[in-house]
Amino acid sequence: MTKKAKQLKITLVKSGIGRPERQKNTLIGLGLTKVNRTVVRDDTPSNRGMVNKVSHLVLVEAI
Repeated sequence: MTKKAKQLKITLVKSGIGRPERQKNTLIGLGLTKVNRTVVRDDTPSNRGMVNKVSHLVLVEAI
């Protein structure tokens, strides 16, 4: 039986408008372009790092 990778459900709750360019690029890298959009990403160190950079703009749930 194969192990299922842990995943993160990431929802954009605040807009990236008026934020530094690096934060906007991080949101795009996560696939978040509009408020209240939700994406599911694997729980990897790189994704965790991106979420930490914009933690004040997103809501994260482990699934």
